[in-house]
Amino acid sequence: MAALEKNHDYHMVEPSPWPFVMSVAVFVLAIGGIAWMHHWTPWLFFIGLAGVVYTFYAWWADVIKEANGGFHTPVVQLHHRYGMLLFIASEVMFFVAWFWAYFDGFFRFDDIEQYARVAFTGGHWPPTGIELFDPWHLPLFNTLILLTSGTTVTWAHHALLENDRQGLRWGLVLTVALGVLFSFVQYLEYTHAGFSFSGNLYGATFFMATGFHGFHVIIGTIFLLICLIRAERGDFTPKQHLGFEFAAWYWHFVDVVWLFLFASVYVWGSWGVALSH
Repeated sequence: MAALEKNHDYHMVEPSPWPFVMSVAVFVLAIGGIAWMHHWTPWLFFIGLAGVVYTFYAWWADVIKEANGGFHTPVVQLHHRYGMLLFIASEVMFFVAWFWAYFDGFFRFDDIEQYARVAFTGGHWPPTGIELFDPWHLPLFNTLILLTSGTTVTWAHHALLENDRQGLRWGLVLTVALGVLFSFVQYLEYTHAGFSFSGNLYGATFFMATGFHGFHVIIGTIFLLICLIRAERGDFTPKQHLGFEFAAWYWHFVDVVWLFLFASVYVWGSWGVALSH
């Protein structure tokens, strides 16, 4: 028994079926998505999606049990933080690709690209005949929503550090409500768009950048909602709340990306062109 006694701060994870199950579910999801795009049955896609969602739940439930069991030592938590930082860095590079595609519409690099740009934009950026959103209307409102939500999630974090359960609860409730409101306003904005995803380079880059950001807002809102449920169960303590900390990091990342989107796509990209009111 003495030879088997743990004498280190690392967590030797028990064998888990969830990596394999997730791989199968994602494979089914991808094949189902391709089949759906080829006008076959969509059911394979939804079966894969259900498998992915269930695996998320079961896998994270195991991680929470490990945390509550004392396996997440300070050393393990440090490595979790490194992993989350690397994940956010990969997300930053993901959005850099969409910003690059958008900014490429402004500048000329060589004759071949200029020819392609003229073919897709009519020689102008934004393309001729496109009515852009007024940045000081719904986009500004959404910016204020996200900035306010960044404040409320910080309030919740500080309340948790001071063991203020009411402050934690209401900070998370307000943040989740603001996240839902942001998604609703963005949906409302899309329904009034004066351009579409297809047919021009501007519409493709706009909807890909803002749409993927909106998807991240939905993911972050769900993340914070789960933190709210866990907070109600008493899972978080001032000294152990890594799940909530990661949700707050992710939400601040979403805030910063939106500020870049608002400044570059909505404000700078709309100078001197017709605006849709």
